[in-house]
Amino acid sequence: MDAPVVGIDVARDRLDIHVHPSGANFAVDRTTEGVEQLCERLRPLKPKLVVLEATGGLEAMVARALTSWRLPAVIVNPAQVRAFAHALGQRAKTDRIDATVIARFAAATNPPVRARADAKTQALADLVTRRRQIVGLIASERQRASQAPSCIRDSVRRVMDALEQEQSVIDRSIDAEVDRSLEWRRKETLLTSVPGVGPTIARTLIAELPELGSLNGKQVAALVGLAPWTRQSGQWRGRSFIAGGRAPVRTALFMGAMVASRHNAALKTFRDRLIAAGKPKLVALIATARKLITILNAILRDGTPWQPA
Repeated sequence: MDAPVVGIDVARDRLDIHVHPSGANFAVDRTTEGVEQLCERLRPLKPKLVVLEATGGLEAMVARALTSWRLPAVIVNPAQVRAFAHALGQRAKTDRIDATVIARFAAATNPPVRARADAKTQALADLVTRRRQIVGLIASERQRASQAPSCIRDSVRRVMDALEQEQSVIDRSIDAEVDRSLEWRRKETLLTSVPGVGPTIARTLIAELPELGSLNGKQVAALVGLAPWTRQSGQWRGRSFIAGGRAPVRTALFMGAMVASRHNAALKTFRDRLIAAGKPKLVALIATARKLITILNAILRDGTPWQPA
C-alpha cells in the first residue's frame, strides 16, 4: 500500500489534519505542545508528504518542527490549492475541508520536498526580513516628509531618525551573523564579485535562497519566479509572464539587474541587445535578472568568482 499523504490547514490557534487516503481527521492546537503531539502521531504513519499552505508565516513553526522530526514537510501555494478545489467542484470552505483538499492536491500533484533552512539560516532570514520592513517604513516616512505640513514635519523627522537607528542595529546584527559563519563569508565574497551585486543583495540570497548553487539554472529561475510562463492555444499566442516564486529574492534581483545594466559590461550588453531587438524595457529587465541569478547560481556551484570577459 502507498504511503499516506497528510494535509494540514493552519489557523492562528489550531491545526486541522487530514490523512489521505484513509480519511482520518483530527486537530491539535498550534502551540509547541500541540505540534509535538502532531509529530508523534504522524511519525508512525511514515507519510510520503506532509503538506501545508503558505499562510503569512503561521506555517513556519509547524514546518520547522516537522522537518526536525524528519517528516517530509512541503509548503505549497494556497492559490494552487484553491484552483484545485474549484476544479473538484468543492465550493464549501471549512478548516476540515481545507485540510482534505490540501491532502488530495498533494496526492495528485506530488510537490517536491525541498530542504528547509536550519535554525541559523532562519535567524538570518528573519533579520533580513526585519531590515526590509524597516527600510520600507523609512521610505514611507520620507514620502510623508516631502508633503507634510510644518506642524507635523518634526514628528516625521523624529520617526525617521528612530527607524534609521533601528536599521543600524539590525545591520550590525546581520554583520555579526555573517561574520560568525565561514561558509556565509565565502558565499558573500563570491556573490559580491559580480558587478551589480552588493552585500544587501548577497545576504538576501544567502538567507532566503539557501538552494542557490545546488540547482540548475532553470530550476533556480523557477524557484525565484523568473521563469516565463508560456500562453498559447492552437494558432493563438499570448504574451509570456512571470508569477509565483520568492518575491523578496526577485525584488533584490531586479535591483541588482538595474545596477548591473549600468556597471556590468556583460549584462549591460545583454540588456541593450534585447532592447535593440525591440523588447520592452521591463521584459529586458526581467531577462537580465534571470541571467543574473543563473550566473550567481553557477558561481556558487563552481566556487569561482566573477571573471569579466
